[in-house]
Amino acid sequence: MDSEADGRLIRSGTPVFRRTALALAAAGFSTFAVLYAVQPLLPIYAEDFSVSPAESSLALSLPCGLLALALLVVSPLSEIWGRKPVMLASLLASALLTIVASVIPGWHGFLALRALTGLTASGLPAVAMAYLAEEMDAQAIGLSMGLLVGGNALGGMSGRLISGVMADHVGWRIGLATIGALALAAAFAFWRWLPPSRSFVARRMAWREVPGSFGHHFRDAGLPWLFVEAFLLMGGFVCIYNYIGFRLLDPPFSLSQTVIGLIFSVYLAGMVSSPVAGELASRYGRRRVLWLATALGLAGIIMTLTDHILLIVLGIVVTTVGFFGAHSVASSWVGRRARRDRAQASSIYLCLYYLGSSVLGTAGGWFFAHSGWTGVVIFVGGLYGLALVVALRLSRLEPLGA
Repeated sequence: MDSEADGRLIRSGTPVFRRTALALAAAGFSTFAVLYAVQPLLPIYAEDFSVSPAESSLALSLPCGLLALALLVVSPLSEIWGRKPVMLASLLASALLTIVASVIPGWHGFLALRALTGLTASGLPAVAMAYLAEEMDAQAIGLSMGLLVGGNALGGMSGRLISGVMADHVGWRIGLATIGALALAAAFAFWRWLPPSRSFVARRMAWREVPGSFGHHFRDAGLPWLFVEAFLLMGGFVCIYNYIGFRLLDPPFSLSQTVIGLIFSVYLAGMVSSPVAGELASRYGRRRVLWLATALGLAGIIMTLTDHILLIVLGIVVTTVGFFGAHSVASSWVGRRARRDRAQASSIYLCLYYLGSSVLGTAGGWFFAHSGWTGVVIFVGGLYGLALVVALRLSRLEPLGA
């Protein structure tokens, strides 16, 4: 019997829904705090380790790239071992590696540990999406996915904020160790709160069957375009956050690392926009909300061209709201559109999502080095322009249980 017709599915407003949402929000917090804590520190790495801005971005791009590739292996493993065990192992390993990375002395050793963190962190994102697609009632999945993305936003914001502020006062190493300790606490909360799967059925999967479990998603009329959307949206978004710190440290702004870290608190806007976009998508349809959120993100990117600091911050807020709204809608759409092998569909989406972060996030460094912030805006604006075209194409997609 299809799990979507099963009365065991979790409905919004119930105690089990609240526990599940809290557990996955804690998991998202942990994963994204350890991944993105280094982002405001890129200018410090460039100075301390005598590397270029593009090279310093490898502290983020390497783990994101390896996470992307590892997702394609982890999601089939979760079909065998179960969703919760894979996610819990991921959270614990990523937290411990972050603590070790805070004390290693050399640049290359640090990068190696960051790369390993990306590998271990791969056990959470796609598996969490599959868990929600299996366990949530159809009317609850939009809100629950939005809350998951909101937890991701909280982790990303907290990681950046804590590491940025602590770097000015006690050094970036203590800041990174603090992030690792918080991630361990979040992993414990996840273990306590997440209920066991009720709709998941473990199955044996021969590795020769794995390519087929991925390949059939590319024959769907909508899923490949959602995968492209993930690549473009995340790649452009990470570019903005990777290099805005370099711009604001230089004249005419000359801001401190603490103030730049505080600017990353605009991630709070992502926490709000994710569940709101999920609710709007349930009410008005994903096709309409996706392109509107993408257009909003593009408008925010253009706003950052100004030399007025308040307008720059406002532009980052608008970009953040648009990005998280679009990502919340697109990711939940993948879970609803995929009829089988949902973990694989989610992992393809997130593979392209993190590849965008890795490849495009580093590529933006070339534009920054050659054309400054204007070059970054032209590059990212082009990416979001393409994403808007894709979103408009998806708005004309024939429904298929989506």
